[in-house]
Amino acid sequence: MENMTTTFSQQETQWLASARQMGREAGEVLKKHFRCRNLDIEDKGNAFDIVTEADKGSERIILDFIHSHFPGHAILSEESGDDHRQARFQWVIDPLDGTVNYSAGIATHCISIGLKVDGETRFGYVYAPKLDEEFFAIKGKGAYGPYGRLQTKTTTELQRAVISTGFPYDKATNSDNNFDTLGRVMPRVRGVRRLGSAAMDMCYVAAGWLDGYWELNLKEWDACAGELIAQEAGAFVKRYREDHGICILAACPGIAQQLLEMVE
Repeated sequence: MENMTTTFSQQETQWLASARQMGREAGEVLKKHFRCRNLDIEDKGNAFDIVTEADKGSERIILDFIHSHFPGHAILSEESGDDHRQARFQWVIDPLDGTVNYSAGIATHCISIGLKVDGETRFGYVYAPKLDEEFFAIKGKGAYGPYGRLQTKTTTELQRAVISTGFPYDKATNSDNNFDTLGRVMPRVRGVRRLGSAAMDMCYVAAGWLDGYWELNLKEWDACAGELIAQEAGAFVKRYREDHGICILAACPGIAQQLLEMVE
């Protein structure tokens, strides 16, 4: 993947190098705590929404790097929130996307790092440390993954599609919880999967390992990097509702409209 960077500007190359350093160092923290029996886990309002000491340790490494190397940049991070700094550049961080998976000892989790310039996502980076899978995209210059440049699948028939989805943390108390939509989609596709990490769902659509993905009630740190990676790989990506957090669909173009009609 290194030889792909020759088409990037000096600034874009710096973004990638910085994200890789942050991701790899934070990834070591996640590896250290993974499957530890004494992992410190706290609820964030309910038993479904949790944070671990690994989330916090990963975030500290990433924030310290940004403060040191990009002191004028703003930051939006899952655990620390929005620093409300007025700046052209804003890093959007999820230090551990897939915390429930992680806390259960499941390897499908990642670090997600996005960079917005004047409000537009220009760079996205996702790293899954236990799987050693790295994905990134630069606006207008493509998306890249473990095997080089990414390209979505060419599936055109829903019955041949493998789709992923997820469910909001308030699923037990809010009837707008994606269950009905799942019931509409499930009979029409080859299979539905629940990876448990929005960033990885979108990267897998980008890589052609999934045909599509939808989810509702996400936050910006869940969606930012993966959304750009999917777009740059040729996926149809749409935030399709505005009344329940970020509701997003990413799919290969051949089935996107059919899937969108079922989830909207």
